[in-house]
Amino acid sequence: MKNDNMKNQYRVNEQIRVREVRIVGDDGSTVVPTRQALDMARAEGVDLVEISPNANPPVCRIIDYSKFLYQQKKRQKEMKAKQVKVEVKEIRFGPQTDEHDYQFKLKHAKEFLEDGNKVRAYVFFRGRSILFKEQGEVLLLRFANDLEEYGKVEHMPSLEGKKMFIYLAPKKAGVAKKSQQARDREASAAEIKEAEQQQAKERVETKSGMLANAKISADALEKLKNNI
Repeated sequence: MKNDNMKNQYRVNEQIRVREVRIVGDDGSTVVPTRQALDMARAEGVDLVEISPNANPPVCRIIDYSKFLYQQKKRQKEMKAKQVKVEVKEIRFGPQTDEHDYQFKLKHAKEFLEDGNKVRAYVFFRGRSILFKEQGEVLLLRFANDLEEYGKVEHMPSLEGKKMFIYLAPKKAGVAKKSQQARDREASAAEIKEAEQQQAKERVETKSGMLANAKISADALEKLKNNI
């Protein structure tokens, strides 16, 4: 089912009905009529695959479609392997936690946030200690303030049964898990950027050639004047 969804993300061959497309490959990019691009793909015995339909003109690759899907699937696995798993670490306080214990737990919370994990800190009220809930709230707010450099508050202190929670997220978070659509957009953007860079290089080379020819012509004209 997943493979079918991936297949439906791309237009192939006759499904591409625009007037012209940009073909990208290892040797650069070029804009050609779509019919010509289809003929080029057929001549190589492969497919014309549209990888960025929103570009102007749309960006395509001449490649075996099965091979293209395999490359996309492999890229997704590699990106998934590089993703950082964000865990939620718990820090527990009592309503009358002493300063030494507080500093010890603050140190651990800093390490958790620096590693890209979230922190859920809570004050546990045992029996009649629930009467000190305001004291617990002050403790959690102090905790969040002391961690301001490392994390941001996602949820202010709230009482849930006998526990008062506060939630902190790292400011320097790990790599967030991206949707397939976002990953495809990034891949397409990379292809387009590469094509644009190639275009810019070709324009510079063309301009340099024109300037060189102009200089040669000027030198020839100067020699001709000297000979007259």
